Amino acid sequence: MSNLKTHTAPFAERVRPKTLNEFIGQSHLLGAGKPLRLMVEKDEVRSFILWGPPGVGKTTLARIIANVTKSEFFALNAVSSGVKDVREVIAKAEEFKRAFKKTILFIDEIHRFNKAQQDALLHSVEEGIITLIGATTENPSFEVIAPLLSRMRVFVMEALGKEELEKVLQQALSADDEISHKSLRIEDPEYFLLLSGGDARRMLNGLEIAFQLAAPEKEGKRFITKETIEEAFQRKYSLYNKKGDQHYDIISAFIKSMRGSDPNGAVYWLARMLEGGEDPKFIARRMIILASEDIGNADPAALMLAVDAFTAVDYVGMPEAQIILSHVATYLAGAPKSNAAVKAISEAMGDVKRLPNLPVPIHLRNAPTKLMKSLGYGAEYQYSHNYQNNFSVQQYLPDEIKNNVYYHPTENGREKQIKERLEALWKKKK
Repeated sequence: MSNLKTHTAPFAERVRPKTLNEFIGQSHLLGAGKPLRLMVEKDEVRSFILWGPPGVGKTTLARIIANVTKSEFFALNAVSSGVKDVREVIAKAEEFKRAFKKTILFIDEIHRFNKAQQDALLHSVEEGIITLIGATTENPSFEVIAPLLSRMRVFVMEALGKEELEKVLQQALSADDEISHKSLRIEDPEYFLLLSGGDARRMLNGLEIAFQLAAPEKEGKRFITKETIEEAFQRKYSLYNKKGDQHYDIISAFIKSMRGSDPNGAVYWLARMLEGGEDPKFIARRMIILASEDIGNADPAALMLAVDAFTAVDYVGMPEAQIILSHVATYLAGAPKSNAAVKAISEAMGDVKRLPNLPVPIHLRNAPTKLMKSLGYGAEYQYSHNYQNNFSVQQYLPDEIKNNVYYHPTENGREKQIKERLEALWKKKK
């Protein structure tokens, strides 16, 4: 947090903001009257999760909050810490609580904590021994256990835009003596912003490396050219904004290529996203949706493969995860297609909204009490396994819509067999 005038700390660390007023971005959370700012200003901070992309200030914000609320501050990284580390912090927090001191425990990449590690936090969070601030780039609904998530608020942090990155850059250059407006000249300042991808830390780290690479000029300044910037970032700018039109346009092209059975288009758009720095787990999640939405029962294995891909990508990480994504994308593109499942639920939801409270047929109701049994609940239900082919014709829909058909299997892939079986069983509804 401190603005150290020393070579021992990286540039990004030296210029880290120390107050809420110095913090740039996230006005929807930290603007006047906004929820997180009010929580801090009233000193009523409760455990919460900061969910957002890298380099938007999650760690910085946690440190500022600890400073403003005069709390003891501990930081753990979920990759390198375990239950033992958590318990050591909790033990210290219990001592501080007896001395009427508050403790904030910040856990970076909390999504990487396993269930046992997250369980170890539950009691202390619930009892208020610690105020837990978790930081994650992943959807907490998928990565954080439900008991812990229910005890915490989730604040969504957004990628920094161009104007915000410019402010970060100007503030950093004004705050540091070694790398400052006086010590450098940049050929194309906006190029830093483009290559940062909304990540302020990446931008500042890239600037520091570029400053070291640049040759001094006569007046003592370092001139940072566009080529120096590319060398510092080890990449050229790819027109792909994870929060902008390119994000939505390219993921749309990717999905439509798989839906249209074109593995070549799918792999190309996949490569564009990966080169642009897209989260591979976001891509994997979209393939899970496509496996049901566009393939469905035409190839039931598609959904299992897509789910396995998500798990494998999480285990392996980049760059090897691109092989897994390519493997599954090409399979999904080549699989037989059906949107019958989508149409079925869409039509059923339409009827539910139109007729929301239709009664359950009496033979399908449970009868846990004598009264219910005396009223005939479940009396005429036919247990399917007691009949030939494990099937007996009976009504499963409410009387008002008893003849409705929602699921219309196609002739494609495995779904053709499903269609033939259902038509044989339900001859009246054919």
